[in-house]
Amino acid sequence: MICTWCPRNCGAERTETKRGGVCRQPSLPVAAKAMLHQWEEPCLVGEHGAGTVFFSGCNLRCCFCQNGPISQGEVGRPITAQRLREIFRELIAQGAACLDLVTPTHFTPVILEALGEDPWPVPVVWNCGGYEKPDTLRLLEGKVQVYLPDLKYALPGPAKRYSAAEDYFDWASQAILEMFRQTGPYQMENGLLTKGVLIRHLILPGELENTRRVIDWVAETFKPGDVLFSLMSQYTPQPGAAGNLARHVTKAEYRAAVQYMENCGITDGYTQERTSAREEYTPDFDLRGV
Repeated sequence: MICTWCPRNCGAERTETKRGGVCRQPSLPVAAKAMLHQWEEPCLVGEHGAGTVFFSGCNLRCCFCQNGPISQGEVGRPITAQRLREIFRELIAQGAACLDLVTPTHFTPVILEALGEDPWPVPVVWNCGGYEKPDTLRLLEGKVQVYLPDLKYALPGPAKRYSAAEDYFDWASQAILEMFRQTGPYQMENGLLTKGVLIRHLILPGELENTRRVIDWVAETFKPGDVLFSLMSQYTPQPGAAGNLARHVTKAEYRAAVQYMENCGITDGYTQERTSAREEYTPDFDLRGV
């Protein structure tokens, strides 16, 4: 496979055994853990948790990634489409509220094979970094009920500095519009999200202007009832972090972001306590469940 699934368009050769591209992965899925995950937004967790599959590799190079061992390392176990389908069934049997596919983009063809043609009894969630190609997303129409994209940046400076993706917003904004075209306004049933788009934004220390521009775009693009928005404070400094990234988000920064969001009229969604910046958000990628 010559890979052009994401905006990198790196054209790397990726086979069942040969790793390549920015994601540094083969064509068959590599997964680091499958579990009932309690730390997603409440509308995805339900009584028992989101049925989460953590895929290895990523098309972004975020220097602050909390999942670094799998996103930029080589932790993970290769699996087939048949095994992935079995994992989906196992998670549902454990009471999963949804099938939560984390950083799945570079494995799109095999994930589509694993999902098959018949609907699943719980929503399928495409949990991604937002750096997506609309053409790739169109292949998912009808198979994914909930899109859970990050909107990390609205400014090219931090996008380039922290994720080596200066064009991030150009792609992410168009990707989110395609996601919304597919799902329409979000739908809830018994407190659970059954269809729609939930946009996440992680506040980075010292980057409030970027956060404001992200909020501006969401407020200007969507009306109340269209999408959910999750403003996250869980940034945790990673080993080797320098400058602003060596600290947590301050109380003043987070209060300012929440106030700005409210002033812009965004009321559908979630905010976090600053105490959410804890290690519990990062699972132990021990290959269990895969």
